[in-house]
Amino acid sequence: MDSGKDGEDSSVTNPMLESKRTRSNNGKGKGKAIATEADPPAPSATLVTTKAYSPLTKGGGWKKGVAIIDFILRLGAIGATLGAAALMGNNEQVLPFFTQFLQFHAQWNDFPMFEFFVIANAAAGGYLILSLPLSIVCIVRPFAIGPRLLLMIIDTVMMALVVAAASSAATVVYLAHNGSQDANWIAVCQQFTGFCQVSSEAVVISFVAAISFACLILVSSLALKRK
Repeated sequence: MDSGKDGEDSSVTNPMLESKRTRSNNGKGKGKAIATEADPPAPSATLVTTKAYSPLTKGGGWKKGVAIIDFILRLGAIGATLGAAALMGNNEQVLPFFTQFLQFHAQWNDFPMFEFFVIANAAAGGYLILSLPLSIVCIVRPFAIGPRLLLMIIDTVMMALVVAAASSAATVVYLAHNGSQDANWIAVCQQFTGFCQVSSEAVVISFVAAISFACLILVSSLALKRK
């Protein structure tokens, strides 16, 4: 009798347990389904293309143009400095007075200021020739600061040297043209006209070279600007 009752109880309780399990399982399944439905949708993969932009590319065109102007100015300054040195270095005049054994001779190396003039302009011209490769580097790399700064510093020194040489030679040329009554110096250009004319031309060309150096310094300062 007991075994029969136990069998009936187990048969009765088993469906109830199974229904609870299925309900609990169904509840979990629904919960998972609801959870999955509540999740936000996955973002779609989008391809974003960005154009690389560097601030260094801005202004590169005008900096390269400034570097080309610098190169052209250096070529002109080379002609001016070497031309002034060549004119003064070959400047001499002989006045055939009386006989060929008694002559008045004027030459550039008779004046220390003219010697300084020739040396200074020749040195400036040699430097300008050596600076051409650095100027080409500045054209290829317009944002390079080191070569441009080096050129600017040496250009300043060379401009001061050329101005000093041209100024000292200009004083001699002025005295040769006008003389000095206080010092009892006569104007020798009345006799040595060719010598004084060539000396004046060399001094003017040297001042043109000094102006070219000033323009080079201005160009370098513009090229060193960031914007």
